[in-house]
Amino acid sequence: MTIDPWLLERLVCPATRQPLVHDADAQELVSAAAGLAYPIRDGVPVMLVEEARRLDPAE
Repeated sequence: MTIDPWLLERLVCPATRQPLVHDADAQELVSAAAGLAYPIRDGVPVMLVEEARRLDPAE
């Protein structure tokens, strides 16, 4: 499943207000600035810091 490019351009990380990158394989929106990955469930981005996965420094 892909995220609408129009929507992706407008979504920002709720923690840093920086742009997000769509990781289609993991079904996540990644914030490199915050070191967080927000899940996409049933095609809906879950933009809650509490629900985000911390990224490993190597990612």
